Amino acid sequence: MKLNFTLRKLTEVMHGKQVGGSPDTVVTSFVTDSRIVAPGDAFIALKGEQFDARQFIGQVLEKGANVVIAQEEGFTVPTNTKAAFILVPDTKHALQAIAKYHRQHSTLKVAAITGSNGKSTTKQMLRAICQTAGETVANVGNFNNQFGVPFSLLEIQPKHKFGIFELGASHPGDIEETARLAIPDVAVITNVSAAHLACFKDLETVYKTKTEIAHCLNKGGTLVYNADNEYLARLKKEFTGKQISFGFAQSADLRVLDTQDFSFIYQGKAFILQKHFERHDKLNAAAACAAAFALGLSEENIRQGLLSFTPMPMRLERIDKKGVHFILDCYNANPASMQTALEILGREKSSPKIAVLGDMKELGDTSKDYHRLVAHHVVENGINEVFLAGPEMHYAYDILKTASGVKAHYSLSSKAWLADLQKALTPGAVCLIKASRSMRFENIFKEI
Repeated sequence: MKLNFTLRKLTEVMHGKQVGGSPDTVVTSFVTDSRIVAPGDAFIALKGEQFDARQFIGQVLEKGANVVIAQEEGFTVPTNTKAAFILVPDTKHALQAIAKYHRQHSTLKVAAITGSNGKSTTKQMLRAICQTAGETVANVGNFNNQFGVPFSLLEIQPKHKFGIFELGASHPGDIEETARLAIPDVAVITNVSAAHLACFKDLETVYKTKTEIAHCLNKGGTLVYNADNEYLARLKKEFTGKQISFGFAQSADLRVLDTQDFSFIYQGKAFILQKHFERHDKLNAAAACAAAFALGLSEENIRQGLLSFTPMPMRLERIDKKGVHFILDCYNANPASMQTALEILGREKSSPKIAVLGDMKELGDTSKDYHRLVAHHVVENGINEVFLAGPEMHYAYDILKTASGVKAHYSLSSKAWLADLQKALTPGAVCLIKASRSMRFENIFKEI
């Protein structure tokens, strides 16, 4: 982060009040973690429902922070300090305000990506494509929420030609909150499926939340969406602005072909790339390609970018270990991604096929039904042996323990069956490991 804001400008944009220090003091970066504050840093004391970083202000002042941004209500500026304070009504809103200001005063083209599945992979694919045409900035890891997106936007520099930002959502309104900061020239919606249903309640609410991004497009911007998705297909009629749909459907503007390599037809012209993607990644690639065209990039940019793309760790990552082929997919799990992963395992030619599965979180009242559905996907895809862990996975086990052709193991913790898993992993076996992030199933792979 290399910024150039005076305290005068920060105070103005954040609708705050400066106490102490010179208005001409320049802030070049912000820090929110008190553990890494260094002399001269500007510290934002974020405050949320479960945390209040104002309790660490004394520590950051001792470490040499020269600017502190804090929520004014219930706070008294310390005496005997040379640091400047900007007191604001709300630190989250102050952070978002300066991030939006920074974005508005940049010249790069921005693509924002949301969806129930595939947004991180699509982001990485589109980033690889854009980097062939110029310097590109993107949010790192899971910096895709109300705090992560503004920090990602503050990474924008004059050298950047493109910005690719992933937007996540756990509640209605989340996408609008972050998309209005990013002001995308291209908005991408990968799909709508069951995820975070504990907060969204139903898929219609998921659809309404994901499509909030369309209302935040920059003037003249383009909406890119998945024509194969039954909810998003409605956008052809419901959205009146510029749009590019993608998918295997005949109606898609960028129509993916069911070929061994990645290929599609767009505006009457065929594109063929000699690179293998699984079916779900063909859709992610198609989303990236449609967004690239909307950003004004060429087929050659797309070709070079996708050829250089490498999958992210723990996203259907393939690793050979001790004679066993592992498919490591521990970054997250929801019903759609679980079904996709089991279908991929089922298509493997090696045997035995072993699935190590943990809970899918945040499904609310639908959790029982979706975990039962996992059992049917296991059977349908010819999985030989399955190891299940977590309080929700017992719903799948209740079905699988009597299923023909499947040997099932279950416990609350993976430790109970880890020894049995190690015995089952004979040379030549193929093993899928998948669960929600909080289950930390990558640790199973490390212990094997």
